[in-house]
Formats: sequence, structure tokens, C-alpha cells
Amino acid sequence: MPQLQLSVNGRPVSVEVEPQTLLVDLLRGPLGLTGTHIGCDTSQCGACTVLLDGEAVKSCTMLALQAEGCGVTTIEGLSPEGGPLHPVQDAFVACHGLQCGFCTPGMVMTAVCLLQQEPQPDAERIAHALEGNLCRCTGYVNIVESVQTAARTMAEGAAR
Repeated sequence: MPQLQLSVNGRPVSVEVEPQTLLVDLLRGPLGLTGTHIGCDTSQCGACTVLLDGEAVKSCTMLALQAEGCGVTTIEGLSPEGGPLHPVQDAFVACHGLQCGFCTPGMVMTAVCLLQQEPQPDAERIAHALEGNLCRCTGYVNIVESVQTAARTMAEGAAR
């Protein structure tokens, strides 16, 4: 079996993987990071979205071996253990941007990526960025509001 070297949530990882192992299966299985959800296995829903070297990717259609030498950030890696939530996570809670929560990790990771690239997106840009993430509960209004709130919070924090 090939040996895979990568960083997951800032920690170095060395693990043997079968060549056909998907990144989502590595994260959820041997690494125990179950916040990354499996929703469709076809890259349609976005529940499996993680950051790969800062870019949002759907981990259900990516082989784990493709992450060789890369940095992967999952929903668990956004805030320090026992520490405060990431501003995007806080905003999703404050603005009721989640209901059942199944899509939330993917939505949050996509929003984090967007805000890293574009700190003050308008509602149309947010909606466009989230097109690859499906929510069957909220109707998206509160999700867009959550991202806008997080953008304001992050801008205020950066201005300090």
C-alpha cells in the first residue's frame, strides 16, 4: 500500500492508503474526522467540502493520494480544540444558517474559502460561490446572511 504524507488541520499525517481510497473516506475513517459528511458521492451536494491548500474541494471525488504533500483543513480544524468558533461558524449559529446541520460543514468550508479570496462579497457573489452546496432545509436566505455577517465580523477583527 502507498504511504501518504500530508497535513490535516495543521498536523502532519503519515498513513498507508489503498490507491482507490477517497479523501473523504480517509478523513472519516482512519483519521476519525467525521465532520466532513458524505451526502451524494457524486460531487453534487458539497457536504464533503474541505480546504486543500486553502481551496475548497469536494473530498468525495478526490483520491486521498492526490492530497500528497498538501494541507487539508476540515471543519474540525477551523477553530482550536476548546477555543472559540471560527467567525463563519459563529455567524451560522447567530443567523440561523443551519437547521438539520448536514450540509453545514460543507457550506462553512466553502464560505471560509470565499472570504479568504474575497473579504466583502455581496449577496449575489455569495450565492454564486455556494452554488455547489445543496441545502434541503433553509432556503439559503439565512446562509447568505450568515456569510455576510461573518465577512463584517472578520473585517472588524482585521481593522483592530
